[in-house]
Amino acid sequence: MRPRTLDEFVGQSHFVGPGKLLRRMLEADRLTSLVFYGPPGTGKTALAHVIAHQTRCRFRELNAAASGLKELREELRHARHHLEATGRRTILFVDELHHFNRNQQDVLLPDVEEGIVILIGATTQNPFFALNAPLVSRSTIFVFQPLSVDEIKAILTRALADRERGLGAIPIEVSPEALDFLAQASDGDARRALTALEIAVLSTSERPVRLSLALAQDSVQKKAVRYDPGGDYHYDVTSAFIKSMRGSDPDAALYWLARMLEAGEDPRFIARRILICASEDVGNADPQALLIASAASQAVEYLGLPECQLALAQAAVYLACAPKSNAVYKGIQSARKDVQEGRTLEVPAALRDTHYAGAKQLGHGQGYLYSHDSPTGYIPQDFLPEKREYYFPVDRGFEAKINEWLTQLRGEANKQAPESVSRSDSVPDAESSHATKP
Repeated sequence: MRPRTLDEFVGQSHFVGPGKLLRRMLEADRLTSLVFYGPPGTGKTALAHVIAHQTRCRFRELNAAASGLKELREELRHARHHLEATGRRTILFVDELHHFNRNQQDVLLPDVEEGIVILIGATTQNPFFALNAPLVSRSTIFVFQPLSVDEIKAILTRALADRERGLGAIPIEVSPEALDFLAQASDGDARRALTALEIAVLSTSERPVRLSLALAQDSVQKKAVRYDPGGDYHYDVTSAFIKSMRGSDPDAALYWLARMLEAGEDPRFIARRILICASEDVGNADPQALLIASAASQAVEYLGLPECQLALAQAAVYLACAPKSNAVYKGIQSARKDVQEGRTLEVPAALRDTHYAGAKQLGHGQGYLYSHDSPTGYIPQDFLPEKREYYFPVDRGFEAKINEWLTQLRGEANKQAPESVSRSDSVPDAESSHATKP
């Protein structure tokens, strides 16, 4: 059922529809090197064969997973001879282009640059990561999207009616529910949908074939979740999971968590992402979030799968529902930038360590005000030699209380400290009860 013309091609209307870029290139016979990037079963190879029928160029095909450098050089040599003999260029379609290593991709470059071959590469991997930068820069990238349910149903309906290439010669009674199920279960993959339809029809001996919902369900294999541990889906799904928690959508967070678990993601990786979110996105708006994230991480180590999925789900839902603040994240980023780029600030003498002989002679600790000498537990004093502010709590969740407290303290700091407060020379260093100098 592979389409033979652009009019038969289903899907990807954003670049093959009337007036769109690739259609214009084909109609004008002004094809340049192309990279088709997208998930399986979305029409990459099918469109390459449509181009083969539409163009006046010679068409050759390689599968990068099964071809080596020798086969590639041979194809390029024939392409050059064909151009010299006939004046016609060669379209070289390389399926699974990401399987070519860097050396093989480099071999392609000179002939692509000189126009000896027009490269059409198909890949399921992000070309900006999987392909050499020079090869990407000399190609037009077309991103293939999973087919919609209606587009899959159109392909299935055509296959049922086509007597020459499809199943039209077999009497079939299809229930609408069965067709809807096959279109939904294919997950945007036309190849998977056609395979399931073929299994359902050809595995039934009765005539006419009654393609019911039950038969359709029985003919669909358990779907492989699209999730390459080292590729786009891994990073995209992880990103969606984090952004769903940050965006306070527990339902979306659970879906992306389930997607990762079904694909076999390491639960420790998921736990680390939850821990990061607890501090970066929830912060002090709900300090309990970090404790729950830490507990989930411990549960992963103690329980393992499948039991630890409940702890991960609990933590993800808690973070999604918690009030949000990135004030701590912004504060430490700003402070680190000051440390890296600004002038190094010296520790004020009043704050320096006094746990050794001679510290007093150096003036260390003099002028330090012991906070607990105040009935409020707070005495205004300078802990930096220059005024700096990094932490700006938001008015949400527990951080609203922190904000209120800091506002009160900063108001007091603008007043003169009470003269009756004891100073450091009459009070032990605050560190003395907690640590001793080595």
